[in-house]
Amino acid sequence: MRFNRMLLSATLVVVALVVQVSILARLQLPGAVPDLMLLVVLALALVYGHVGGALVGFGAGLLADLAPPADHAVGRYALVLSIVGYLAGLAKPENGRLRSAAGPLLVVVGAAVSTTLMYAGVGALVGDTAARQVGLVSLVLTATLYDLLLAPFVVPGVMALARRADNDPMAEPSGSAGGTDAALRGFGTTGSLLKPRARTSRTNGVGRLRGGRGSVLGGSVRSRAGRLKGVKRL
Repeated sequence: MRFNRMLLSATLVVVALVVQVSILARLQLPGAVPDLMLLVVLALALVYGHVGGALVGFGAGLLADLAPPADHAVGRYALVLSIVGYLAGLAKPENGRLRSAAGPLLVVVGAAVSTTLMYAGVGALVGDTAARQVGLVSLVLTATLYDLLLAPFVVPGVMALARRADNDPMAEPSGSAGGTDAALRGFGTTGSLLKPRARTSRTNGVGRLRGGRGSVLGGSVRSRAGRLKGVKRL
């Protein structure tokens, strides 16, 4: 990823982690905790694609694994977020623009469900049974509800920042048009450089030949100059 992507992603992930640990985790909501870092990863993946989404997800998950008060194995959340970021990046539109808000909301719902299930599944593999004690169904429902309610306030803003910091592909046609205009101006300059030669040839021909021969030569020079002007108009 380019430097502007890395800088913006790192800043948004750190801010999301601070808000989640210091505010959202202390709300004492029933069931799961709103996952602000997941929403940031999803928004960046919808702009940067599957590769960028996987890299951002891995970095965000690893940071969450190391941040206190972490009570799980290091790398557990990094694995989950990297997979979710990769899958969310596959939903990136071809032109970089979303047609409606239904697409990101569906991505948020699918990511909330899959993240909770994968996190509980990886925990079961390493002996963590906390999800069973709380209730896996309750965790999935509350995580999906909280993330869906928080998504309209997070995902559009993060996507707008990512597009603004990055070179938007929608701006390329204007740049190519500018390059075409420059090429046409350069072609016109070439034509203007050829035109004095035509005038010189005409002057020399008229100076050397007089009478009818001079007029005939002058007519040929005029036709040549007309052809040169025609090339310039092309």
